[in-house]
Amino acid sequence: MLLFNNFANDARVCKEGKALADAGYHVDLICVQEIGKTMLPRNELIQPGFQVTRIGSVKRMVWVLFILVALITLGLVTKMPFITVLSGLALLMLAVPKVRRLLQMALLIAEMTCVARSRNPDFYHAHDLNTLPQAHIAAKCRLKQKPLIYDSHEVQTSREGYHGVMHGFIEAIYIKTVDFMIVENDTRAKYNEKIYGFLPGVLHNYPEHDATSTKVISLHEKLNLQKDEPILLYQGVINPGRGLEKLVAAAPLFNKGTLVFIGNGRQKAVLETLVAKLDLHHKVKFIPQVPLADLKSYTEQAYLGFQVLNNTCFNHYSASSNKLFEYIAANVPVIACDFPEIKKVVQGDNVGLCVDSHDPIAIAKGVNTIVENPQHYAQLKTNITAIQEKYIWDNEKYRLLGYYKKLGGGPDGK
Repeated sequence: MLLFNNFANDARVCKEGKALADAGYHVDLICVQEIGKTMLPRNELIQPGFQVTRIGSVKRMVWVLFILVALITLGLVTKMPFITVLSGLALLMLAVPKVRRLLQMALLIAEMTCVARSRNPDFYHAHDLNTLPQAHIAAKCRLKQKPLIYDSHEVQTSREGYHGVMHGFIEAIYIKTVDFMIVENDTRAKYNEKIYGFLPGVLHNYPEHDATSTKVISLHEKLNLQKDEPILLYQGVINPGRGLEKLVAAAPLFNKGTLVFIGNGRQKAVLETLVAKLDLHHKVKFIPQVPLADLKSYTEQAYLGFQVLNNTCFNHYSASSNKLFEYIAANVPVIACDFPEIKKVVQGDNVGLCVDSHDPIAIAKGVNTIVENPQHYAQLKTNITAIQEKYIWDNEKYRLLGYYKKLGGGPDGK
């Protein structure tokens, strides 16, 4: 498996890896150390049969700088000015942040490709487009080619903050070489069929079944809230396009409850500034990203959960959203956007309300409808309890094992 993050909080990849290891496969996950984040072990054993190798570190850039300085010195000593000038220009270019990031990315891609190519697995499994070229080289550029699985967690051709045309062009090239493709839901599978002419397999990102209470900290105490104060929770990445600024704008209109954000992301500082500008510190609270293992402990203390994606791209419009199912697993009713896959769950199973996620007034109306009606809230909780086991990974993982068996047999090759 290839993954272009540090694997610390990637629930989907963790579940897939453990499911395959439990079935007898040996899973070798190659992922990256992320610059600016806590350094994690280069080698980590998640469980028997599931090994993680993290590549890349600041040391790579240190070596590049050392080599450039050495070349400058060599040019001066040997009186070869062109070596000194070229090396000096390269060193100056590295002072430009964008150039430095591009070089770091190129080094990571090269190292991931080399490490993946050095292995001799039965399958290569690329998680998302940013590992597909590396996996393609490792799987197909050899005498005996290996099956290549492309596991697309997002819609690469229409995604918030990404260049859809460029990513679509790259995906269109490499998708012709994959042996099997996996997407998150039926809407995305049909979209893929429309643009590429084939229907991929579907693997929903449902949470693992865990009926035990895991409370390790009181959110009310941590945030200095009254014990009966409803916590209105958003958990996840705090990035543009997720309707989060609409949540802040809606907060003053909530008749009850405190809006709590758990997570980090590009938009967090913007939201914190907005909260200060609107003087909403008493209504809106922020908690940094918590370890994946502790997340359920926080989630199950919420009164309501939010999934209010905005329709900024097809990736959002077609999302199933793992946080939706995490709320359900924690028995938390949901205020959600009115998009096909999410609406199918929220309204179909009556576990919350769908609202216009672009309108703060509509969001506040949905919240107030639930928090001011205890009978309605109790019914939503009852409905969630009745359908919780419908949306669990324990059932979904057999699809993954079936896909692997279809490609090349079980872990014993049969």
